[in-house]
Amino acid sequence: MKILTVEDDSVARAVLRQALARLGHEAVEAPDGDGAWDLLQKTDAVRVVVSDWIMPNSDGLELCKRIRRRTDSEYVYFVLLSSRDATAENRAAAADAGVDDFLTKPLDFAELWTRLRVAERILRYTTQVRQLEEMLPICSYCKKIRDDQNYWQQLEGYISARTGSDFSHSVCPDCYQRMILPELERMKAAAKPKVARERKH
Repeated sequence: MKILTVEDDSVARAVLRQALARLGHEAVEAPDGDGAWDLLQKTDAVRVVVSDWIMPNSDGLELCKRIRRRTDSEYVYFVLLSSRDATAENRAAAADAGVDDFLTKPLDFAELWTRLRVAERILRYTTQVRQLEEMLPICSYCKKIRDDQNYWQQLEGYISARTGSDFSHSVCPDCYQRMILPELERMKAAAKPKVARERKH
C-alpha cells in the first residue's frame, strides 16, 4: 500500500519509513498536517495515513477531521501515532476526530504490522461496498430500483430511505416538448368533436 506518514521529527519519520519498507509498503512523507493535506489533494492512491498527534501548523486530529469532511473520495484509514498515553480521554478525542486506530510512541514494529493488516481488510471491504452501491439494478422500462431485499421501489423512495432527501416533481424542458405538448394537442383534438356535437344539440 501507499501510506502517507505525517511526522514533524525527521528522525522519527525516517524510522517510520524504514518500518513501512520492511513491511512491503511505500511511504509518502509530510512534515505536518498542512503538508499532508496538500499531498492528499494531488493523489487518490493514498488509502492509509499514519500521523503524529502533536505537530506545528496543523496537528494530527485536525488533519483527520479535514479528511473525514471529504465526500468525493475513497475512505482513508487513519492511524494516530502519539507519545501521549492512551487514556480514555485521549482515545475519546481521537475517536471524535474520526481516527480509526491509536498507537503510542516509541513505535512498536509488531503493533504497526497488526494495525496495517486490519487497515487492509477494512479498506478492501469499503471498496467492495462502494462498488456494489455503484451497481444499482434498475428496470430499463419503469426505472424502479431493486434493493438488497429484492424489493422493487421507485427511485425517489430508494434514495429517500438512504439519504433522508425529499423530492419535488417537475417536468424538464425536453420532456415538456416531447411528452406534454403532444398530449395537450391530442386532448384538444379529441375535445373538438365533442364541442361540435354539443353545439348542434
